[in-house]
Amino acid sequence: MVRFIRSLYAPTIITVAFADFAHCLSTFKWPNPQLSYADIQIYEGSMGILVQDCAPRDNTTIPAQWLRIAYHDMSTHDVDDGTGGLDSSIQYELDRSQNVGKGMIESLNDFKAFRIATPFFGMADTIALGAIFAVAGCGGPLIPFSAGRIDATEAGPATVPEPQQDLASHTESFRRQGFTPTEMISLVACGHTLGGVRQVDFPLVVTDTEEDVQTFDSTTNFDNRVVSEYLQNTTQNILVMGPNVTTRSDLRIFSSDGNVTMQSLLTADTFSATCQDLIGRMINTVPEGVTLTQPISEPFDYVISEPLFSYRDGSLSMATTLRVINPSNNPSRTASILWTDRQGSSCPSTGCTSPATNSQAVVFSLIGNIQGLTGTRYSFNASINSTTSLSKFWFEIDENDGSAPLVVDNGGSGFIIAQDMVFIDNSRSENVEVSSSFNEYRKLVVAMRGDATSTGSVTAFDPNSAASAPPYVLTVTTTELQLDASNPAEGGFTFFTTNVSETVNFVNLSADVGGTTYTQEYFDMTIVNFPFVTVSG
Repeated sequence: MVRFIRSLYAPTIITVAFADFAHCLSTFKWPNPQLSYADIQIYEGSMGILVQDCAPRDNTTIPAQWLRIAYHDMSTHDVDDGTGGLDSSIQYELDRSQNVGKGMIESLNDFKAFRIATPFFGMADTIALGAIFAVAGCGGPLIPFSAGRIDATEAGPATVPEPQQDLASHTESFRRQGFTPTEMISLVACGHTLGGVRQVDFPLVVTDTEEDVQTFDSTTNFDNRVVSEYLQNTTQNILVMGPNVTTRSDLRIFSSDGNVTMQSLLTADTFSATCQDLIGRMINTVPEGVTLTQPISEPFDYVISEPLFSYRDGSLSMATTLRVINPSNNPSRTASILWTDRQGSSCPSTGCTSPATNSQAVVFSLIGNIQGLTGTRYSFNASINSTTSLSKFWFEIDENDGSAPLVVDNGGSGFIIAQDMVFIDNSRSENVEVSSSFNEYRKLVVAMRGDATSTGSVTAFDPNSAASAPPYVLTVTTTELQLDASNPAEGGFTFFTTNVSETVNFVNLSADVGGTTYTQEYFDMTIVNFPFVTVSG
């Protein structure tokens, strides 16, 4: 199986305490699409843009909406039978009174707009990541992220706690979710440091029709003001002192142990650490049988991008990038890519080599900026003998200070190229714009080392759901490859083509060449460098 997948390996992981970080050892082998993609979304993704500085919306905040939907999604979990949890079943549960509020649909629309859903990173992972960005965006603790949630295809049980329920009902609900009575108190406080109650959604709670949203405390930030104001009897939390005694659910929960837990949360550091743990556990509550990846709390030192191949005029080229997290900035640092061929005869024993063609500073996300990260992305474009090809590649980073170059080689095995018989040709494929309609699509050109009797297909994964309302699911389309008349066969390669939407972010490739099947799984379309062309329509 061909797996030219953007992934990462990490001989070292940065342990970060905001701007101050040190290194500890941890490794895993390339490729690993889940961890690679998760790292990119956390540290270079765009989700933080919407929640930066606790961004307001609808007289509340976007982070409050994102944190609420994460809890409501998780609330279907039942520790007794292992069902439910954070699995995006909330998309099928929006008609329930417990999930009332335009913030639910707005949040799902936010997540859809990022277009980051993949076969291995769906809406459930996106909701969980949204909760992490929500907390960070309001000044709260950084919560490690694990990927691997599986999206539900139907609604879960209606088990979200509601304000009018008594303490026993709430305690039992949280027990089923996996939380003790003490943890229930803390998790409610952690959740209710953001947001409030909307009058139109809960008229029995907020009885004053002149009010739109009654907030839980006097700040929009993620802080322990919800605790201190409660203990000092200055709170305006409608679920503590509202006119309807029946709906004073926070009062019943907070006071259920004589305020012992709330007193412990008066220390800001304790509140932050407690919320980091409990919200982390909340988003990692998944159905039995679902296995999450190892948690990511720091970026991996080295991330490589999808190797992109192209054949022209007797030469096989491979383009890729290497992201390096900088423990210190060194303007003298250089980087090179090295590789060995498949015959072991055309390269010296140390391998063929090519220097980086470009280097750029990495633009980090909200979380990366909070951690004070700096990094460099090196670009490479290696020219390779198409007959002998390559079997693996690796990198060397030279600080040019007299020390030995650092070898980045996937834990000693190198980055293995399983085969070069079938690949998407990066220079022949095109981004196409239709001039009459301004519609765009991508023409994929697939190179096969074989003749015109070869066959193949492309399965495209499009996160841009055609649905106008939730549920939003990945659009999966499979098309057969056709001979490409605009790219005649040359050098033993025959070229095939198909078109995919410009919003497709991953594709799978399957081909039969001379009776042998070759597959390329999860080719990353987000980093391709296809030329742009305009056609009349």
